[in-house]
Amino acid sequence: MKEKPWIKGYDTGVPATLRPYPERTLLDILKDAAQERPNRPALRFKGASVSVGQLEELSNRFGSGLVEMGIQKGNHVALLLPNSPQMVIAQFGAWKTGAVVAPLNPLYTERELCYALQKCEAKLAVVLAPFYRKVKAIQSETDVQRVITVNIKEFLPPLLRFLFSLFKEKKEGYRPRLEEGDVDFTQLLRKSSSARPQVRVVPDDPALLMFSGGTTGTPKAALGLHQHLVMSGLQYKAWFGDLLVDWDDVILGLMPLFHIYAQGGILATAIVGHHPIALVPNPRDLNDVLATIEREKPAFMPAVPTLFVALLNHPRIVRRKANLHSLKLCISGAAPLLLEIKRRFEEETGGRIVEGYALTESMMAAALTPIRGTYKPGAIGLPLPDVEIRIVDAESGKTNLPPGEVGEVLMRAPQLMAGYWKDPDETARTIRDGWLYTGDLGYMDEDGYLYIVDRKKDVIKPSGFQVWPREVEEVIASHPNVAEVGVAGVPDEYQGEAVKAWVVLKEGQYLSEEDLKAFCRRKLTAYKVPRHVEFCESLPKSHVGKVLRRELAARDGGGSSAVRGH
Repeated sequence: MKEKPWIKGYDTGVPATLRPYPERTLLDILKDAAQERPNRPALRFKGASVSVGQLEELSNRFGSGLVEMGIQKGNHVALLLPNSPQMVIAQFGAWKTGAVVAPLNPLYTERELCYALQKCEAKLAVVLAPFYRKVKAIQSETDVQRVITVNIKEFLPPLLRFLFSLFKEKKEGYRPRLEEGDVDFTQLLRKSSSARPQVRVVPDDPALLMFSGGTTGTPKAALGLHQHLVMSGLQYKAWFGDLLVDWDDVILGLMPLFHIYAQGGILATAIVGHHPIALVPNPRDLNDVLATIEREKPAFMPAVPTLFVALLNHPRIVRRKANLHSLKLCISGAAPLLLEIKRRFEEETGGRIVEGYALTESMMAAALTPIRGTYKPGAIGLPLPDVEIRIVDAESGKTNLPPGEVGEVLMRAPQLMAGYWKDPDETARTIRDGWLYTGDLGYMDEDGYLYIVDRKKDVIKPSGFQVWPREVEEVIASHPNVAEVGVAGVPDEYQGEAVKAWVVLKEGQYLSEEDLKAFCRRKLTAYKVPRHVEFCESLPKSHVGKVLRRELAARDGGGSSAVRGH
C-alpha cells in the first residue's frame, strides 16, 4: 500500500496534518471564550440557555466546592447524569480541581454501578436525585466518600420549572433526604467561591475514564488525557471545514455524555469551535428530539442509525409536519447505516450524512467519509488528519496486507488513550509499538477507504452502546432453569446490531422468552437485555469447551419463544 493513500481523497482545504497541536486544554479554550464573548450561548436546554461566561463561572464554583469537600488533583469523580447543563458544569468543575472524570450511565443497575465505581475508584459521585438511593445502597462497597445530588429542574426555563415542581419533582424522587456529608448541587454552587481553584491543569494530565470492552470483553476504563480531547475536537473541526460556522451553528447533543461519541465528537468539537450544544437528556423521547431540533435549529447532529430510522418513522415526519431543514451535517456512527436510510434522511433534511469510525481507545476521532468528496457505499471513511490505519494479518498481527484483503485494523494517532486504568497487561496487548490493535476486521481499498467487515472481539453494539456478551451470559446463567447460554450480536434493522441469547434449559425445566427478558431487566440496563432469544438443545463449542459465539451468530435463524428442557 502506498504511504497514506487516503490523503488524496480529502475535501479541499482539509490538511494532511494539524501538527503541532496547541499546548492547551478544553479548560483553556473555555476560559478564553468567556473573556472574548461571555454572553454567547454555550448550552441550550429545554428553551433555557447557559452562556459561555456562565459556564465558566458556574464550573469555577463547582470546582471550588469540590476542593472544599476534599477533592484533590488526581482524584476520580463519577458523574451519573443525563445530558444537562449540570453534567457539563460538573465535568468542567471537576477538571478545574485536577480531578479525573468518569462519566457513567445513570441507568446502571446496582450491580453494574458497583462494578463501575469500584473499577474507576471514584471518591465522589454526582448523581441525579432519583438515583441517590441506588448509589447509597452500594456505597460501602466502593471508594465513594460523598455524594452530590442534582435536581434537573434548576436549569429549566421558569414555566417548565414551575410545572416540574408541581407535578413531577416529588413523584419522580427529586426530593431525597440526604445523609450526613452529602450535598445538593445547587446549594453547593450558591455557597462556593466564583474563583477558579488554584490548581494547574496541563494538556498531558489525565482527564477521562471511559469504559470499554478492551480485547477480552471485560469492561475496562480507558484513560484519556486533556490533550486527547483537544486533538479530537481539532480533527473534526478541520474535517468539517467552513460548513459549520464558529460561535453560531448549534450542535445537537443527544448522544449520552457517558459515551466517547458525545465526549469527543460533541463536547470537544463544540468547545473547540465555540458551538452551542442543544442538550437532549433522553434521545428515546423522539417528541422531545423533534421539538429541540425545531426550537434550536441545530446545524450538526451526531447520532446512530437507530435514531435516523426512528426519526424517519415518526408520525410527524411521515406526515411532513416536522421541519429538519436546519441540519446541514449529520454523523452516523457506532453501527452500520443502511444506504436507503442515508438517502431518505438526506432527502428529508437537505443536508449530508457522513459515516464515521472510532473507538473509546482512540478517544473518538479515527475515520470519516468526506463531506463533499466521493462516497463509497459500505465504507466507513478515510483516516482523519494525523490518523494512520493499516491492515495486518489477523493471526500474526504483523504482516501488512495489500488493498482489498481482510485483516485486523490497526490505528496510530496522537490522541490514543494513555492505557487502561490499572491494567498494564491488557494495555500492552492492545497498544504495541504505538499501534492500537482494534480487534476489528476490515480492509482498505486502493484509495484508502476503510471497510469494517467483522470484529475479532465479541463486543455487541446495539444502537451504538457497548454490550459485553460475558456480562449478559452471567446474568442469564444465574436463572435456576438455565443450563447453558451463549450471547452474540446479530444484524438488526432497527438497532444495527442486536443482543441475542441462545439458551439451553435444564432437564424438565420450562422458560418463556418474555420471562427470561423480564429476569434480565431486573439485573441489566435496558440496552443489554437480549432483543432476541433462541432456545436450543446444545451450543457449539471449541475443543476446550468454550462456546463459539461467532458460530452462533453465523447460524442465526430465530427460534421458539418457549421450550421445555430435554
